[in-house]
Amino acid sequence: MTADPTTATRPRNRRQLIVEAAGRVFSERGYHRASMEEIATGVGITAAALYRHFPNKYALFAECADVMADGLVAALDEVPPGAPAAEVLAAVTRVTVARRASGGVYRWEARYLEREDRQRLKAKFGRLVERVEEAVRREFPLPDERLRAVAALGAIGSITMHHTSIAGRRAENLLTASALCVAATDHTAVPAGARPVELPAQPVPRTRRAQILAAAVPLFARDGFANVTNGQIARAVGLAPSALYRHYPGKVDILSAACLQAAGLLAQGVERSLHEVPGPYEAVVALAATYVAYAFEHTALNSVAEAELAGLPDDLRRPLVLAQREHIAVWEQQLRLARPELDPRQARVLVHAGFGVVVEAGRLLRWRDSPGHRDAVTALVVGALGL
Repeated sequence: MTADPTTATRPRNRRQLIVEAAGRVFSERGYHRASMEEIATGVGITAAALYRHFPNKYALFAECADVMADGLVAALDEVPPGAPAAEVLAAVTRVTVARRASGGVYRWEARYLEREDRQRLKAKFGRLVERVEEAVRREFPLPDERLRAVAALGAIGSITMHHTSIAGRRAENLLTASALCVAATDHTAVPAGARPVELPAQPVPRTRRAQILAAAVPLFARDGFANVTNGQIARAVGLAPSALYRHYPGKVDILSAACLQAAGLLAQGVERSLHEVPGPYEAVVALAATYVAYAFEHTALNSVAEAELAGLPDDLRRPLVLAQREHIAVWEQQLRLARPELDPRQARVLVHAGFGVVVEAGRLLRWRDSPGHRDAVTALVVGALGL
């Protein structure tokens, strides 16, 4: 009897290949926009063959969410107890860089996990934080080692959130050094040259269109764009769902308007912060303080813009990506003036590391806005940049 050639050539690690491909698709397109057909194509199999391994998209998504957490915990289990902080952080960085393409699942998409799966993932990352925190406490006995440990992990995890082309080993070295600087930062000391930040105020929603936008943003931030209905938005402003279409063609257009508003507020803040700064170091500190202030003051708007950008259609996403690139270019220029030894790619990776610090430190602080929290996170961002 002749063996089925399809069965004979089936790779033994097909399940692993499926999970890796799925992680990339979920990271790039978001959980709701990703399809089983697209994932199957990435592995070179049919959707029917994919369903033989996973009963549905959610089951595949849940396994993707576990893979990196398991890899990080396993990597740290191999690091001897009492190892230097640099060795602990390097182990985390190695796994994160190796799984960069699929790592974006964890920062934003994990909110779509069911409660039990989310709690299990949280426990795994809790073990990771505890191990890093222990090394940070032992080697850098400064205030609040938990905040510094989480911020250091944010610097490392940032590599999963952008596409800057950089060799794996260079990325590992750069991010490990950045995370180590964060861990060693005394965030109670305000960076030299820091000035108070005054952001432009969010527009008061005086028109019905603006009221719809103001009502939609907190709903998107809390539940995720895909889970919010037009009916929920309409009820929040006292309209019938059909009345929304007189102001926005569809729900995605409300999301696009929110992202554009976020980009505009940040751009205005940056323009103000760089007015009359005496030099590149002060400019970088001003950029860090401005971004931190923006993240704390406009938390819901910022989280929506960051988390949902990938879900926008190409024509609506294009101007936002352009605005994002222009913003990063300002950081890159000033950082390279302050640190001339950096090449453009290294500078971009470090800028994103600073953004990662803000996200994770802000989450740990539950985005409770205060001058002390802003100053602390700004100091950690400046540390991530190697200044």
